[in-house]
Amino acid sequence: MRLVLDTNTVVSGLLWGSAPSQLINAGLEGRIELFTSQTLLLELEDVLPRQKLSRRVAASGLSVAQLVARYALLARSVTPATIDRVSKDPDDDYVLACALAAQADLIISGDDDLLALKEFLGIPIVTAAEALKLLPRR
Repeated sequence: MRLVLDTNTVVSGLLWGSAPSQLINAGLEGRIELFTSQTLLLELEDVLPRQKLSRRVAASGLSVAQLVARYALLARSVTPATIDRVSKDPDDDYVLACALAAQADLIISGDDDLLALKEFLGIPIVTAAEALKLLPRR
């Protein structure tokens, strides 16, 4: 199963023991394939140093650069497809463009604007908890 995780989902997965972290673990175990793009990695690099995440980043025992590098090694990077503006937030379009290029089976997000779309060109947009129900078993 091929998944693209929105940056908010990646942040949750890297810093909290939650449904998003279970998706990252499934990627580490080889049960799913995770995809990203250079734009999404840059966004992750921009979000992780924010003050509201500083305690969680420190608790991880890794630097922002190390967290980003680990995710970059785990998720295969693709060149995003060219798409017309779809979402209210232009940053969300980067997630959609990545998913299209990756031929993803699912887009995972906690963003209300993305979730409101429900799908993008046949690719369902779901929460991490919903995605876990669809994953292949070990």
